[in-house]
Amino acid sequence: MIYEPSTIAVVIFFVFVGITLGISFWLGRKAQDSQGYFAAHGQIPWFVNGIAFAGDYLSAASFLGICGMIAFYGYDGFLYSIGYLAGWVVALFVVAEPMKRLGKFTFADALDAKFNSPGIKLAAGISTLAVSVFYLIPQMVGAGVLVQPLLGFDHWVGVVIVGVTVILIVVTAGMVSTTWVQFIKGSLLVVFSAILTVMILNRGFEVSTGEEATGLRTLSLPDDVLPAPGTGWELIEPSGPWIGTDFIRLQDAAGKVSVWTKHESNTMAGRQSFLLEAQALTETADDRILVNGEQKGSKKGEAELHAIGHVSKLPDGYEPGTPVGPLEFFSTLQESEVVLWGSKLLIEEDGSKTTVYFQKPTPGSQVLRPGEHPRFQGIRSAKFFDKLNFLSLMLALFCGTASLPHILIRYYTVKDAAAARKSTIVGIATIGFFYVLTLYLGLGAMTSGAMDVTDSNMAAPLLARSMSEWLFAAISAIAFTTVLGTVSGLILASAGAVTHDILTSYFKIEMDDSKKVRVAKIASVVVGTIAIVLGILFEGLNVSFLVGWAFSVAASANLPSLIMILFWKGVTKEGVISAVVVGMVSSLTWILLSADSMSKVFGFVGHEGFVPFGQPGIVTIPLGFLTLVTVSKMTAKEVAAT
Repeated sequence: MIYEPSTIAVVIFFVFVGITLGISFWLGRKAQDSQGYFAAHGQIPWFVNGIAFAGDYLSAASFLGICGMIAFYGYDGFLYSIGYLAGWVVALFVVAEPMKRLGKFTFADALDAKFNSPGIKLAAGISTLAVSVFYLIPQMVGAGVLVQPLLGFDHWVGVVIVGVTVILIVVTAGMVSTTWVQFIKGSLLVVFSAILTVMILNRGFEVSTGEEATGLRTLSLPDDVLPAPGTGWELIEPSGPWIGTDFIRLQDAAGKVSVWTKHESNTMAGRQSFLLEAQALTETADDRILVNGEQKGSKKGEAELHAIGHVSKLPDGYEPGTPVGPLEFFSTLQESEVVLWGSKLLIEEDGSKTTVYFQKPTPGSQVLRPGEHPRFQGIRSAKFFDKLNFLSLMLALFCGTASLPHILIRYYTVKDAAAARKSTIVGIATIGFFYVLTLYLGLGAMTSGAMDVTDSNMAAPLLARSMSEWLFAAISAIAFTTVLGTVSGLILASAGAVTHDILTSYFKIEMDDSKKVRVAKIASVVVGTIAIVLGILFEGLNVSFLVGWAFSVAASANLPSLIMILFWKGVTKEGVISAVVVGMVSSLTWILLSADSMSKVFGFVGHEGFVPFGQPGIVTIPLGFLTLVTVSKMTAKEVAAT
């Protein structure tokens, strides 16, 4: 079984966790005051901070989510990598040095450097909490995904383990331990991903043929006969002629119903070929998952899944198993045929739901072509709102990086603006190299024969398992520390917002250094607990998809004020407050009213939502800028008069 427990992985997992906690307790003595707890006294070396940038930024979305999306949908998943990396251009050329000059502890410091306004601190503090919590959800989901195959625990147990571990890291030593955990994690993630990529290239491609190897089950029916005689089946859906339909339902003599999907590549003159999706649908059961017609248990490991994800045809002249070079990998795949997977939700007469996963033989050229996945069809779609949705996602990814509070606070851990710039360059180089590797990792997982088509987040760890048990153990443990590093940064940013921005600056609560640190630790526990609950509730959603929402909220709420403060002298404090509030509220509202939220969050399957497309950035980011300029113009005379 693909989820059989691994003793090696369990041992290495707990070794990593033990080392991480050991570092935190050892460094805890360096974080006794607020300067040390929130900013590591500004003494982190620029190179270490640059790698820590990568460790902080390369979250569960980058490693688990992007690799999974590429494995499931091909090149389209890589568009997330491009968007994530492009955002660092803004961070390098616009934000890095001004952030270091203007701030002290939090993102709100930079916004409020000119005004000394409690209102700005409150608005920015709430925005930091909103963005951090939204970003925490996919990290915690990724944590639960990782712990399931490693330890055999339920999803919620994995989320709780991560939450408790991260809370201990943050409470123990703050930014000092968080930085070094992120440095170690970022280094190991890039090194082991490079090793796995080399192994993918060295393995080359293998072809699987025949029903037993591929799991493909086909049925060929004449076009002009209804129902088909001599097959042992009775056609029950559609009720009329089925020529041109995408799928059919057949019933055998025992009354068992099966579902078959049209197989385009095997269509012959006068006949239509169908692939089996699901069988025995008349059995009474709760919600079911069927993969290639075989029922999968509700828990991983309950029912064995066949090794799936493979190449069904290879180009002429290529010997299976021959190592390929970095460019030859793509040219060989482009001329091959790969079996991708689709899914369909069937609601039975008794109200039970059956999700069926079925194979879709796909040309390699189509795998490497953008715009195939429904979320990215706006690239080539004739529909205006489809195009707008894609542009909105890319805009959010591009603008969101420079607006994420846990990234912005890293600029306060180095000694000066020059160090901030150099650490950003190191971070870009490290992150860019890793994102190139994700394309090999995702496509390697697609053809590895070890995919779980019901969980895109497990693509990279299962790929490693198909190579080596030791590599699987190392990759899974590193991915776990990836979650730890990012979550600890987010919780620390939230604790700083509560303590420094809201309680001290807005409510004017007098606290000495030791009390500030104590309050920050309490806030860390509260935010960590919220993250645990949300990580359990959002089980099953792709983590990269969830992060896209977090980037939209961050870019809408934070970027307009940050950019305009740096480049427009007409900004007023009222303009900043209004822009932050309007950007945050409008983006959150848009997301909650979208079709994706209605179906995947609220459970209203098939609901079209109350907004025309799902990604809000292309509307809410300009709205933030417009609000800031308008309100600043309206209040400029009042400022001049006073």
